[in-house]
Amino acid sequence: MSNSQKIRAAFEAGEGIFRLAPNWVPRSFCIPGRRIKLHPDDYYALGGERGGIDERWLGCTTPADNGPLTGKNEGISHLVAEDGTLIPLTEAVEELGAELLGERLWNEYRCWPVYSKFFDNLGPLPHHIHHKNEHAALVGQRGKPECYYFPPQLNNHGGHFPFTFFGFEPGTTREQVKECLKNFSKGDNKITNLSKAYRLEPGTGWDVPPGVLHAPGSLCTYEPQFASDVYAMWQSLVDDQIVTEELLWKDCPPEKRGDYDYLISNMDWELNVDPEFMAHRFMRPVENQKKTAGTVDNWVCYKSAAVSAKELTVLPGETVVVKDAAAYGLIMMQGHGTLNGRPLETPALIRFGQLTFDEYFVSEAAAKKGVTIVNASSSDPIVMLKHFGPENPDWVEQFAKK
Repeated sequence: MSNSQKIRAAFEAGEGIFRLAPNWVPRSFCIPGRRIKLHPDDYYALGGERGGIDERWLGCTTPADNGPLTGKNEGISHLVAEDGTLIPLTEAVEELGAELLGERLWNEYRCWPVYSKFFDNLGPLPHHIHHKNEHAALVGQRGKPECYYFPPQLNNHGGHFPFTFFGFEPGTTREQVKECLKNFSKGDNKITNLSKAYRLEPGTGWDVPPGVLHAPGSLCTYEPQFASDVYAMWQSLVDDQIVTEELLWKDCPPEKRGDYDYLISNMDWELNVDPEFMAHRFMRPVENQKKTAGTVDNWVCYKSAAVSAKELTVLPGETVVVKDAAAYGLIMMQGHGTLNGRPLETPALIRFGQLTFDEYFVSEAAAKKGVTIVNASSSDPIVMLKHFGPENPDWVEQFAKK
């Protein structure tokens, strides 16, 4: 049977829902926080040279950009076919198109334009930027809006630095920023001296538009984001680790290397020095106005039109039919039961390469029809996170029309 036939067989058997395999991604400049349920022996399963595994990518058709050692299909999610074969989700999107994503997304993007991840680093990341569309396009990529949510289930400890720097203090000048960039190879360029750190709180989140500098803190983070891996590191020393200058010029056109004014043009200056940054970018959960009886259904990422996310809780012993207006990827955080009759469970520990029943991708048609979720426990709630693509009609109705 060809992959095309296997994709269609799995799609039919799952009633428009694909089961996905865990998708682990290493980062050479990170130290794993060990909160994403990977077995302790497996955080360096790809070898020390590749670095520790501190990310799990979810519902993803975007390849990871990890340099010359990047593996084939690294970062790409794989569906589990009926015979156990793993097939890249990219092939399923190509095969099914609008049948999977719906006419609206398929006609505009011809791909699944978002993904999410668990980012799980023991310490903070360097102050860095994701390019705006016009700059990302110069290196064949898209700009990258992203959102953060800090799941309580994955944050039994806060790591070394549970604070995130965002942007720059009001009154900061471009010349001050340029001076820090010029000092990148001189040790600590002190760029966070110009910034402000916010303490991170489990059960809340932040919206991070492209062009905003940010130095993510050490909480384990659920990150719905646009389908891109474009970035540049602007901080030269973080958590006593030197950042190579190559990462300052990452995703910079060759002719612009050494041009500090070009780097600064990547910024959205007004957003970075916004005196009301927290009021505009911080997110507490907001109740879904279309929530189903027997559930607690909250929007956890909702300040960006590009990507949104919900946290769905199905109460103990309940059987519910939950409808959404768009395709989505889901990951289980707590509890066990079934999803349209398929196993739905939360593993405590996962070996590298092991298959699970904690992640699925739901087509638009299945989402609109409604998925039946059965909570098999009389005491433990089912909790799942769901990420959606641009202009999710439910998001538009609740937030954009106000």
